Amino acid sequence: MYSKRKNITDWGVTLVFAVLLALGIRAYVAEARWIPSESMLPTLKIGDRLIIDKVSFHFSGISRGDMIVFEAPPASKLDEVLIKRVIGLPGDTVAIKNGIVYINGQPLDEPYELEKPRGDYKAITVPENTLFVMGDNRNNSYDSRFWGVVPEELIIGKAVARFYPFSNATFFTM
Repeated sequence: MYSKRKNITDWGVTLVFAVLLALGIRAYVAEARWIPSESMLPTLKIGDRLIIDKVSFHFSGISRGDMIVFEAPPASKLDEVLIKRVIGLPGDTVAIKNGIVYINGQPLDEPYELEKPRGDYKAITVPENTLFVMGDNRNNSYDSRFWGVVPEELIIGKAVARFYPFSNATFFTM
């Protein structure tokens, strides 16, 4: 009787520890997210599942071209989490002319597949501790062109991999 009760207790403690560990990892290290909209087409499709790294960007920073997940800025009037591509870093001047994105007066080399934006966007300088972001589906993305820059404190993490659908599983590198 004693050994059976001890065995059940051991399993219970192990299960509780495993659940707490999983919750801790999700809260502070990495989490899975799914794509709810077409704003990142053709790179990400509705229903894609991603792994979001919540830690490394605090140490290695965010680079132009990274896909970040963040809480929608108040100016967007949205109450949701968004994913967009980083276009402008603090101190950069961002402009769009004839469908070409310019950073500090130079055309941005965008090796990822995307839709060219229609129209122009007046040059702005990205303030410190903020980022200018855009969706890859440029003509169907609600992004920094409409609601301004993203304060760095709203960043949840960086998309590091797509794990579903399995046939399109990949790591994202820039």
